[in-house]
Amino acid sequence: MDLGTLSRRRFAGALGAALGTALVAPRSASRAEASLPKGYPEDFIQLNSNENPYGPSPAALEAMTRAHAVAARYPDAPEDELADAVARLHGVDAKQVVLGCGSGEVLRMADLAFLTEGRKVVVAEPTFEAVLAYARVTRAEAVKVPLDSAHRHDLETMSKACDERTGLVYICNPNNPTGTIVSGDALAAFVARIPSSTMVVVDEAYHHFVESPDYRSAFELLGKHANVLVVRTFSKVYGLAGMRLGYGVGSEEGVRAMRQHAFASNTNAAVLAAGLACLGDEAHEARTRKRMNDTRRWLYRELDKDGRLYIPSEANFTMIEIGADVRPVIEAFRERKILVGRRFPSLPTWLRVSIGTEAETAAFVEALRGVVPARAAA
Repeated sequence: MDLGTLSRRRFAGALGAALGTALVAPRSASRAEASLPKGYPEDFIQLNSNENPYGPSPAALEAMTRAHAVAARYPDAPEDELADAVARLHGVDAKQVVLGCGSGEVLRMADLAFLTEGRKVVVAEPTFEAVLAYARVTRAEAVKVPLDSAHRHDLETMSKACDERTGLVYICNPNNPTGTIVSGDALAAFVARIPSSTMVVVDEAYHHFVESPDYRSAFELLGKHANVLVVRTFSKVYGLAGMRLGYGVGSEEGVRAMRQHAFASNTNAAVLAAGLACLGDEAHEARTRKRMNDTRRWLYRELDKDGRLYIPSEANFTMIEIGADVRPVIEAFRERKILVGRRFPSLPTWLRVSIGTEAETAAFVEALRGVVPARAAA
């Protein structure tokens, strides 16, 4: 359903359903993003963890159900099968693919493989923080480079921060929490500038939602630079956040170094079967992408009506300027049974909200107008 075509009556019905009843949609908790608080009822609208509210495709659900039949067996063969499928998808050898228990484990492997005490990790500020969390274990030095005035990665300053001591530089593209992108040309120029001994980890968790013609996947750089690692997840467009599956693709040497730090049997038969089904269901992927991006566009139209500032996003979330510290605003939404993103210290007046279903997003807009009155008349 494109919210741009909703009649006022249908809109009101969707809103009433969102506010009055539990919105039934597969959801999951994410430790990194602190999803549904312990003890909270399931009728909370969860717009805080950038999940896909529609869940996995019917084919993936069916594949997980069928996997029950092999639950007694270790999933060695399915792991190889999915690694082969990922390799075919990206035109690489299966030896260049490493699977993980979510993309978070892949990032942990990268930190452990390429960072040691005395080495540096260069990141944007703010960005997804898993790499920094794991880097603390290795006692690496964190170098945070503020985003530029357009809330994008400041690649020039990040490149200057990279030297012979830099083991890893992390680029989340699109970036979490801002939803902004690094263009294909800018990324290529950045990789060419930094030392070849520095691993460039490009996290493309939100790749599928991008519509900008300036964007290009870092997979284009793999054949030219051995120090590029591309990380993706099945948590977002594929709706498998609760099942935990991700992968990294890089040089054979880099992936070999990472595999030494992988958990043994770090996947399971059900999620591997679901992952294969997801990769084979391009139509469902396209429908999900369109539905969520259409809802994001509808949200922007409502924000524009209110005269609100927001950061145009290429992901399934956006950031809205509140004009004051967001902590009381987050609590006010919680009292209305709507969970929104946490406070980011470097952007304390910006509220991150995930794109939910049409009804969930409509409920958020209605609540926003009550919690933070519009700056301009509709």
